Amino acid sequence: MARAFHIAPLNATFGAVITGVKLAELDEAAWRELHAAWLAYALLVFPDQHLNRDEQIAFARRVGPLEFEMAAISNVRPDGSLRVETDNDDMMKILKGNMGWHADSTYMPVQAKGAVFSAEVVPTVGGQTGFADMRAAYDALDETLKARVETLQARHSLHYSQSKLGHHTKTGDGEYSGYGLHDGPVPLRPLVKSHPETGRKSLLIGRHAHAIPGMDPTESESFLQELIDFACQPPRVYHHDWAPGDAVLWDNRCLLHQATPWDMTQKRIMWHSRIAGDPASETALAR
Repeated sequence: MARAFHIAPLNATFGAVITGVKLAELDEAAWRELHAAWLAYALLVFPDQHLNRDEQIAFARRVGPLEFEMAAISNVRPDGSLRVETDNDDMMKILKGNMGWHADSTYMPVQAKGAVFSAEVVPTVGGQTGFADMRAAYDALDETLKARVETLQARHSLHYSQSKLGHHTKTGDGEYSGYGLHDGPVPLRPLVKSHPETGRKSLLIGRHAHAIPGMDPTESESFLQELIDFACQPPRVYHHDWAPGDAVLWDNRCLLHQATPWDMTQKRIMWHSRIAGDPASETALAR
């Protein structure tokens, strides 16, 4: 039986561009093939989709229940006005924070499963989204370091990661009131994660990770940064140059991602639908 679409692997350890399919018209057989490709490649890029709100939410729901249906990731306010970078408002601080490598919702009790992300308006230069393969990063560690990271955990906190940028807003204050901007208890997660569907091991690191129990805070920060610097290198990275209408589906259980800078006098309007993690596999460790 012929495949319902074409798969072109990226020039990296992961990822593929999928053509010959319209996500808004996906039948069950094609979805099963796509899901299998997603588990294998972790990142699927779908050019020229131009999904509307209902179509994007419906496609994300094929993957699983949603943490939230759809949110704008943008330097444009709801009234259409452009945010001024020098104002450095709460949303601008979140946009800048997202330029650090991270996985979504690791600072929440249940880590996200994945996300659908689509482009409506893109700048002429910059504004790519980077992805990094933590499966290949784990595989590339030497055996001594593998054995060491297998024994370690780290705390994950959005309050911590944003505070490093001078962003101290707490939940309920300011324009951004997302979960995690607090200085209370934070999740503890292992540095090595086993994928619940494929069984592959990957590193669970990123900008929210800090405070490895039993390690001096300075040593912990340095160790985690060294892991990020090692992990997020070719051939384990891919930065997507967006065109309007592009959509991607990524596996948050084994990839990190980051925004990249752009000329913020130009509009960038992206739409994010986040797929909730399965509590059986994505719940943080008991303290």
